[in-house]
Amino acid sequence: MKKIIIAIFLLISSFAFAQQLKVLDGITLQPIPNAIVVGMGDSVAVVTDIKGQVDISKFLNLTKLYVSHASFQRDTFDIAELKKNQYTVGLLSKSIDLDAVVIAAQRTPEVRRDIAQQIVSIDSKELSWVNQQTSADVLIESGEVFVQKSQAGGGSPVLRGLEANEVLLVVDGIRMNNAIYRAGHLQNIITVDNNMLEKMEVVFGPGSVMYGSDALGGVISFTTRMPELGDSAHSFNFKGNAFARFSSANLEKTGHIDLNFGGRRFGSFTSVTFSDFDDLRQGNNRNPFYGDWGKRLFYVERINGIDSIVANSNPNNQRFSGYYQYDILQKFLFKQSSKVSHILNFQFSNSSDIPRYDRLTDTRNGAFRFAEWYYGPQKRLLAAYQLQLSNTRWYDRAQLSLAFQDIEESRINRRLNNDNKVSQIEKVKIGTVNFDLSKRIGTKNELNYGLEATYNDVNSTAFQENIATNEEGPAATRYPNGGSNMYSVAAYLSHYVHLKDWLVLNEGIRYSFIGLNADFGDTTFFPFPFREVNQQHHALSGSLGLVFNLPKGFRIALAGSTGFRAPNVDDLAKVFESVTGNVIVPNPDLKPKYTYSGELTLGYIRKDRLQLEATGYYNYITNAFNLANTTLNGLDSVVYQGQLSQVQTNINLGKAYITGFSAGFQAFFNKYISLSSKVTFTYGRIITDTTDQPLDHIPPIYGRTGLNYQRKQFQGEFYVLYNGWKHLADYNLAGEDNFVYATQFGNPAWYTLNLRLAYQVNRYLRAQIAMENILDKNYRYFASGLSAAGRNLMVTLRVSF
Repeated sequence: MKKIIIAIFLLISSFAFAQQLKVLDGITLQPIPNAIVVGMGDSVAVVTDIKGQVDISKFLNLTKLYVSHASFQRDTFDIAELKKNQYTVGLLSKSIDLDAVVIAAQRTPEVRRDIAQQIVSIDSKELSWVNQQTSADVLIESGEVFVQKSQAGGGSPVLRGLEANEVLLVVDGIRMNNAIYRAGHLQNIITVDNNMLEKMEVVFGPGSVMYGSDALGGVISFTTRMPELGDSAHSFNFKGNAFARFSSANLEKTGHIDLNFGGRRFGSFTSVTFSDFDDLRQGNNRNPFYGDWGKRLFYVERINGIDSIVANSNPNNQRFSGYYQYDILQKFLFKQSSKVSHILNFQFSNSSDIPRYDRLTDTRNGAFRFAEWYYGPQKRLLAAYQLQLSNTRWYDRAQLSLAFQDIEESRINRRLNNDNKVSQIEKVKIGTVNFDLSKRIGTKNELNYGLEATYNDVNSTAFQENIATNEEGPAATRYPNGGSNMYSVAAYLSHYVHLKDWLVLNEGIRYSFIGLNADFGDTTFFPFPFREVNQQHHALSGSLGLVFNLPKGFRIALAGSTGFRAPNVDDLAKVFESVTGNVIVPNPDLKPKYTYSGELTLGYIRKDRLQLEATGYYNYITNAFNLANTTLNGLDSVVYQGQLSQVQTNINLGKAYITGFSAGFQAFFNKYISLSSKVTFTYGRIITDTTDQPLDHIPPIYGRTGLNYQRKQFQGEFYVLYNGWKHLADYNLAGEDNFVYATQFGNPAWYTLNLRLAYQVNRYLRAQIAMENILDKNYRYFASGLSAAGRNLMVTLRVSF
């Protein structure tokens, strides 16, 4: 009994005399795990737990505490003052951080300062702050990525003048690009919900060593949030977030909730988002020189079985641009031991029909071409198992990923005054295996190596329906109706060596083997002179980087790399009307495209208060794909969907180059106020024997400048987004630049003024309000068939629990 009484007394004493410090985010009031606390004159540090708490009893006889975290500004606190604040301290965010860990560049965690390529990283806290409707809009708001839109439910990122299937999308290390990613403009990025992400990373320049085909312009990598487990102090970790958002420009109604359940070994994370968007209202303040450019004066409506042209009561309302979408993520984590973890990852995204706004505004001889044109529900299902291993003789970290993806997309259109509605449905099933490993050798060397295998099965069907009689009949498929597939196997090796404390060398090499088979089956609609296509390609890619982390904050990075893209089913085997009066047919002789790129980055950082960085690059392209007029069975024109159309096909045009630069700075005037700015310029040309011709997808100069303030639960930013002119002389008239949606002189320059504010009412409630495009400017992004949003009031309420 005496021993029990003594034990109880000691336990009560430990609680009585222990003093818990709570470390919070000074803006959001959320706890900061793994913050480091050190007392002045004491060399021993203590670390906060998952609740942001730590025992500081041993420091109470000192005068000051230093509190730091990789993502926050280091701060000093008087111990005598802590009691007045109930032993609670707040840290402010730190944006200048070359010690941050990034994953996308090498598929495994690496310190940012040791990587030669230009990288943009956006974490979950920044994603919540910018508070955008889709992942495409997040990239626009960054000011460092250009995004084209053909419809409101879209967004096609452009990296260094390369777009669509020449930019690789990756989610949780698994490639999203599939056999039917097209060369024009893509909307697939919106199937990744930015509210479920831990971070979004953009790696500029060829990424073929780590990722293989398609990573020519760069890699956009999405990392979804992981379940968070409990720790020794808190064996159960439950928390969640929810928000509701309204935006006036398209009457957005978005709701989101995520829940985390974590024990000592098992964890679950669930995320659900639903968004409903009405028709998008464009800006009203126009340059009078361009008249009614962009106005939706009329639209087509079916009245009493007749296609009727109806006057739009509000020409700034872009009729038939709205849609809805829902996204679900479910992750399970089982931590078998300190060295073995198992992850199950399920993602599902689905939308309503998404109107193809640009096609609905197309005219010919002054009349609308289409009464209906929309994408059917865009579905993306991913199911993956990941095994994570650590600390053996052969590797420090290893991850085996087995993934299955099921993709469905469709195109439905009906020409004006035609009762036949044509539906084309594409289904793609994808299997992926990745095995990625890394190993440190001594203190200076690190190896990253791995294997990848993929298989794509494409099923393409089509039919037409008479909407007056409900009769159905056959129609031409977009891809071979006999089925098609692509497969690849690859191995890569990358090596880092710290030649000096300030000098890092990185080399990498990858071998890829890619095959494609297409069976055209029934050629009733198009009597091709071939019935099937079979291709096999080998590719060897390499990279070399050198980073000088010099004294006094100076940094120089040199990088060179090669990239390639093997033709996929869309490049080689599709039948499609690209622009009015042109139909694309297959080319079984199309060869892979190759790039050779070099870049130089100069940077300077001063005491976490000033960062300057500028990157220049040059990208030389061979076997570039380009559309060219051709013949089919001796005819240069054929009838496609009732219209006589010029026959075109993809060919290897020869050589091209893209060059450009990006530059930016971030300056902290004090711990509360900062100014940032960034600008990007791109120039591309097709090399000919005479005068070089403009390369398509090259955006005009663009950038962003913002003034940010953060203090005591409040955050605010006033910023400007801007684009320069894209003159008609710089358009590629045979490519995907969509000059028909520009003015007679090209796409005008523009800028918008924007303001966003947030206030953390308490630990549980956060209010956000933003006014985008304050001046209600009317403008379009280059190559877009949709005008951008006008003045937009955005209101959001967030709850954390």
